Amino acid sequence: MATSNVNQQERGLSTYVDDSPEEGENELAESAMTLIEHLEELRKRIFVCLISVAVFSIIAFIFREQILNFLTAPLPRTASAVGNGKIVVIGIAEGFTVTLLMSLAVGILLSIPVILYETWAFIAPGLYQREKKHAVPFIILGIVLFAAGISLGYIVIRYPLEFLVSFSSGMFTEMVTADSYFSFVIYFMLAFGVVFEIPLVLTFMAMIGLITSDTLKQRRSTAHVGMWIASCFITPGADFYSPIILGVTMSCLFELTIIFIRIFAKK
Repeated sequence: MATSNVNQQERGLSTYVDDSPEEGENELAESAMTLIEHLEELRKRIFVCLISVAVFSIIAFIFREQILNFLTAPLPRTASAVGNGKIVVIGIAEGFTVTLLMSLAVGILLSIPVILYETWAFIAPGLYQREKKHAVPFIILGIVLFAAGISLGYIVIRYPLEFLVSFSSGMFTEMVTADSYFSFVIYFMLAFGVVFEIPLVLTFMAMIGLITSDTLKQRRSTAHVGMWIASCFITPGADFYSPIILGVTMSCLFELTIIFIRIFAKK
């Protein structure tokens, strides 16, 4: 009887010892599978974004002539004063390289909605319902504001171009290269697009408690004066249109920020 009890205890001990590490291994395996699944999903999302950029870039390259004419539309009006309305290339491959980079930039620009959607689809499962409710309007407003900023940048860019071309016309022979021109135009328009995202950035800061709408309202006068002064330095042209357009835009964005904070952020 004693021997039987000992055998039963040994079997029970062996069962306890064998089950414990097996359970731990299963937990590790489930954790590893979860990590692998997340990495696989991230890979798929990135792949979709890259495919979107590639497709839109190819489309932009096909319609390169129309896009180039659109981007160079402000130049002939400003360069006519010095008798030069043409863009030149100084290397054998510069025209092709600039066209490729321009197509890539347009492809990335047109892929922004896809990139934002894929980013949202990847992080959405880990968000709370309240965060999901605010994220969708944020994405839509971000796209709309970015498009509005780029559009305004295209409208305003002819003023700094006119100043820069006319400034050097009396001292230098103006020769606008394709690389310098398209870099200036693209960066200028992107800068306006980024500036238009400031309301969303400030709204996010308010949502995490760094600022409040009351703080912005109390400093409204100082902010408007500072923005109008800044608009005079940001726009390099000697005309009075650019500072006015930029100043009004920045003031409207500031007021829009206060509205966004009231809607999205809790006081």
